[in-house]
Amino acid sequence: MKTNRKINISFNAPVVIGFTAVCFAALVLGWITKGWTTNTFFSVYHSSLLSPLTYVRMVGHVFGHAGWEHFIGNIMLLLIVGPLLEEKYGSSNILFVILATALVTGVVNYIFFPRAQLLGASGVVFAFILLSPFTSVKEGSIPITLVLVAALYIGGQIYSGIFTKDNVSQLTHIVGGCVGAGLGYVMHKYKMNRY
Repeated sequence: MKTNRKINISFNAPVVIGFTAVCFAALVLGWITKGWTTNTFFSVYHSSLLSPLTYVRMVGHVFGHAGWEHFIGNIMLLLIVGPLLEEKYGSSNILFVILATALVTGVVNYIFFPRAQLLGASGVVFAFILLSPFTSVKEGSIPITLVLVAALYIGGQIYSGIFTKDNVSQLTHIVGGCVGAGLGYVMHKYKMNRY
């Protein structure tokens, strides 16, 4: 006897899906406005601290992307890693990781690279990548995957930063990874202390 089972599509990671949707909308708006919205809202650069848009851009830069390839490269990794992290840590914690990474990378770019414009979700992607090994941490141990991921990703970015001219994006990746690893450690410690 055959049973007809319906296959449902589940809304499994609302923050990651919402983030993706905002990034896609920012990309389309940038295309429609020939880059005006991307420059005005979705990229961070040195501007007057008296302008309210300076503070919007400090966080909004993670939604902006330079083009379709830039968007796909970041969002594919985000959609692979993000839902697992959101399931493990909860939507509010993942939203906090995104916002904290955006703010920290925005402030670092504003202070240390006054002539550079930064946009894209790569800092958030690196935060997620270095947050992911904490999903399997046991009390009193550091997973070898964290050590390997940190060595490969962060080491690779340091190498690229030294031997290529585009050191802004490498710094963003490193800072994003450090934010993810730091918050992963804090969230894991808090979770262990609750039990």
